[in-house]
Amino acid sequence: MNPDMSPEVSPEMGPTPSAVRIAALQSSDRAAWGRLALGYKTFYQTTLAEADYERTWQRLQNGEGVHAWGAWLGGELAGITHYMFHTSAWSDDACYLQDLFTDEAVRGRGVARALIAAVAQSARERGAPRLYWLTHESNAQARLLYDRVARHLGFIRYDILLGRGDELTC
Repeated sequence: MNPDMSPEVSPEMGPTPSAVRIAALQSSDRAAWGRLALGYKTFYQTTLAEADYERTWQRLQNGEGVHAWGAWLGGELAGITHYMFHTSAWSDDACYLQDLFTDEAVRGRGVARALIAAVAQSARERGAPRLYWLTHESNAQARLLYDRVARHLGFIRYDILLGRGDELTC
């Protein structure tokens, strides 16, 4: 995908609002990205040190296994998404949309839909057979969009937290 263009979307996703511009994040976007990344982590009640944000920003800028798109509305960075590709035993690489966050002030204006479409286009271009993501069951506002652009296939996620002292013994 061209690093500064509106993504093509499939008919089931609907049109991308023309007012939303999707582009790769540039070094000058660090502060705006940091504000949105902090909003995302706060939503999920996760606290990180500034060094963790900086390490993630550097990985995004260097293309170290994780990719990002930014969405601009009215000239301001209004949303971000982080995604990655991973191997699959049964198919070509799958695409995992790890983080998606939009500024509260612009929700409902097509920013999240445009970001999902951009990741979907990147996945298509790479030949990935699927794009998937997770959200918390209580994230009702986001799920309204997700239920329109994707299918919930009924899977339930389980985690073993490693190295934090609260993991289960296997």
